[in-house]
Amino acid sequence: MTERIEGVVLTLICTLVLASYGRAQKINGGGNTNVPGQLPSIHLVSPEPDGQWTLPAGDYANTRYSPLNQINTQNVKNLKMVGSMSTGIARGHEGQPLVVNGTMYVITPFPNNLIALDLSKPGFPMKWKYEPHPDPRSQGVACCDVVNRGASYADGKIVYATLDNHIVAVDANTGKEVWRTLVGDIHIGETTTGAPLIVRNIVITGDAGGELGVRGKVVGLDLKTGKEIWRAYSTGPDKDVLIGPDFKPFYPKDQGKDLGVTTWPPDGWKLGGGTVWGWISYDPETDLIFYGTGNPGVWNPDMRPGDNKWGITIFARKPETGEAKWAFQVVPHDAWDYDEIMENIAVDMDWHGKMRKLLIHPGRSGFVFVLDRETGELLSAEKFQPVNWAKAYDLKTGMPEVDPAKVTHTGVIAREVCPSSTGGKEFVPSALSPRTGLLYIPAHNTCMDHEGIDANYIAGTPYLGSSTTMYPGPGGYQGELVAWDVANAKQVWGVKDPDLPVYSGVLATGGDVVFYGTMEGWFRALDAHTGAILWQMKLGSGIVGDPITFKGPDGQQYVAVYSGVGGWMGAAAQPSISLADPYAALGITGAMKKIKQLTAPGGTLYVFGL
Repeated sequence: MTERIEGVVLTLICTLVLASYGRAQKINGGGNTNVPGQLPSIHLVSPEPDGQWTLPAGDYANTRYSPLNQINTQNVKNLKMVGSMSTGIARGHEGQPLVVNGTMYVITPFPNNLIALDLSKPGFPMKWKYEPHPDPRSQGVACCDVVNRGASYADGKIVYATLDNHIVAVDANTGKEVWRTLVGDIHIGETTTGAPLIVRNIVITGDAGGELGVRGKVVGLDLKTGKEIWRAYSTGPDKDVLIGPDFKPFYPKDQGKDLGVTTWPPDGWKLGGGTVWGWISYDPETDLIFYGTGNPGVWNPDMRPGDNKWGITIFARKPETGEAKWAFQVVPHDAWDYDEIMENIAVDMDWHGKMRKLLIHPGRSGFVFVLDRETGELLSAEKFQPVNWAKAYDLKTGMPEVDPAKVTHTGVIAREVCPSSTGGKEFVPSALSPRTGLLYIPAHNTCMDHEGIDANYIAGTPYLGSSTTMYPGPGGYQGELVAWDVANAKQVWGVKDPDLPVYSGVLATGGDVVFYGTMEGWFRALDAHTGAILWQMKLGSGIVGDPITFKGPDGQQYVAVYSGVGGWMGAAAQPSISLADPYAALGITGAMKKIKQLTAPGGTLYVFGL
């Protein structure tokens, strides 16, 4: 379990400088048949609202693509900062702001303040600030920094989570609280860090805390009142998981009664993890939500024989009832902490000569998974970073071909396992451009030595069962922005970072520009077709947030991003974390040796325009 990350509130705004291409390297991989001006056969199932950013990913499908094109490959070199605001909180600034009707809404890390900025006035002054005052004890049980991944807007309300498991709805015009609902319990180690998704009149949210023996779940709340409508657990009997007669998994491995109990040792499912702290997407065409569950608890696989369903599983559910339609367990009996809470991107596209309704999942396990989102059939699974825990996936069975030498056991060290528990990518989201047919993946290249150890459960304390150390992976780099050809399941180009993982979300635009940030603090604009770095600026702290773009009240296009290093890997930048301790922060310090040389804690919103 991570060391307590005690915050020292700093305000750090460094001088912004336009710089050369720095340490990034562009690597041409070739193979992309989509050329500028030639659109691939991709249909977005839920396009972004005109010029706004009202949902965590900008749209229901989690594409993080905006058709705005005023900022393009020809003029992006002229970008300049047009506004900034310090939050005064020097912790991990994950997630993204919202933009609705000329107002920007910023959600901070703990204490989870909501700040409204007036985009119609110079400097974007504050309109109001809502302070929810969450229970400070929640900071002590937060696994991986006191972060927040954003909000959703609907029906005049900004809806988001506080660290102490409250979902709050705030009047978007006045900043007054409309309702507040408690959905979890900090006393058992449960926190809420993910961004809720609003589908029609239902607010959908999950939980965090898998390293403390928390039982994962997703909850549906009434948008008008905040009243709980349904609750679907990730483990336990079918009635708890909301599995009924309409549940039709594609593969036999996922078929059977009460698998959330029978694939565990007695009562193991009650402490089973499978938390849902990542991204939720929705497809209006099938009327299904999609999300992934986290690792089963504990990390030591010997303590939980069986497939451990439904940990590390992609679920499809009905949004109004929570009823499960299908499920695909990505990694049965996980031995590596490969949470698969990553984004699931819903698109219709030409797949081997036939239009298919696809779900694209760039996984923590190091594979890009492509599934049929109507049935859960696995259509493709290919590696996008160095991977040796499994050789490949069998598409007929949906099972990975695991290398037994990379599986830890009690008292047995599995060495040089790639990727590490931080994955081929983390929760930080990819972007998909329908103009290029490319998926832009913020990737990691770290490996680990991993030993299972005994663990005892005490409510609200670490329940880990692992001794893990991490270090840079092969190839002389630790991070990469990967352009992935979805149709042909291969990398086209990549921009590598030798020193730190890429821990920022990605934005793709109609101007054929891709935006992302580095943990060192560079905010970059790349040519979406070639990967050429067209512009970059050094911000005040490492970037672990997700860029957005929007049209201001003046009709001009802008780009915004948070700067504030943190999260699991970024926590190593905090003064309280000793990089000399190889087991600190769940073992990530060995992979982050240079972070304190390259960045420092901060917390600032930046807005850029032409």
